[in-house]
Amino acid sequence: MNKIDIILDSLHRLFLSEKTRERSEKVIISIAIISFILHLALILLKDYLPGITLNSDLFNNPIAAIYTPFSFILVYEVYLLVYYLPKSISLYISKQYEIITLVIIRRIFKDLSNLDLQSNWFENSYDLQLTFDLITTLFLFGLILLFNKLNLNRKEVRGDAEPITGSLTLLIRRKKILAVLLVPVFVALALYSFGTWVADITGAANAGIDTLGDINLIFFNEFFTILILADVLLLLFSFFHTDQFNAVIRNSGFIISTILIRLSFSTTGLVNDLLVVVAVTFGVLILWLNNKYYGLRVRN
Repeated sequence: MNKIDIILDSLHRLFLSEKTRERSEKVIISIAIISFILHLALILLKDYLPGITLNSDLFNNPIAAIYTPFSFILVYEVYLLVYYLPKSISLYISKQYEIITLVIIRRIFKDLSNLDLQSNWFENSYDLQLTFDLITTLFLFGLILLFNKLNLNRKEVRGDAEPITGSLTLLIRRKKILAVLLVPVFVALALYSFGTWVADITGAANAGIDTLGDINLIFFNEFFTILILADVLLLLFSFFHTDQFNAVIRNSGFIISTILIRLSFSTTGLVNDLLVVVAVTFGVLILWLNNKYYGLRVRN
């Protein structure tokens, strides 16, 4: 084993080992609980804090306090996505779908805090968005279930684990390198996004501005952009291992699915939800067709 492999294995154990995953889970859960209590306290005390203006929608209703711990849960899901990248492309893609679903669920909690129970339900933007998001969440939950079932079926058709060859070993090594590189990138992006959000909140309060940009876009807009680049690298890496038509189409389809999810962040309302549903549906269909193609090739 050369020095590069030793360094890679050391970094992989440091960032992406089972022990690190368990520790990260405990830390994130603790932070989520503390953040929920602090957010709830700010909401309850905002009318009694002289000189401090909290005009954001996140401080109008105690229900909005759920938004903060959910954000930290999403951070942990991002870590799990990177954790599963070297192990399985399908699990890695499944985590992408879970993350965008949780982003929508987090948005539901925010919209619930602004719910206006009146007869003109479909004329209120918050109420209308809530309706779209509730329906979208149900669709996405079902699609993710189907995706994971198809992934399990693919493993059953394939039978025993794939034989360890030189090309497979090289592919796994490259995926480990990519995963190790993504960890500090996402940590830096999360810290930058949080710092920018705090600065915007402070600046808006000092300037007397009541509204800010869409908080749901913070971090995840850039996050899915990086994922597109990572998916392209995974596709290129796969060419060193196999040039089978179904594998190329499957990985290319996953890239298209990720791009559609990324495009959803540039839209709002019904179009946003439709793009996400189309993206995940496309990924499910790609995996289904890949399984059919693989099964036909095995029988021949």
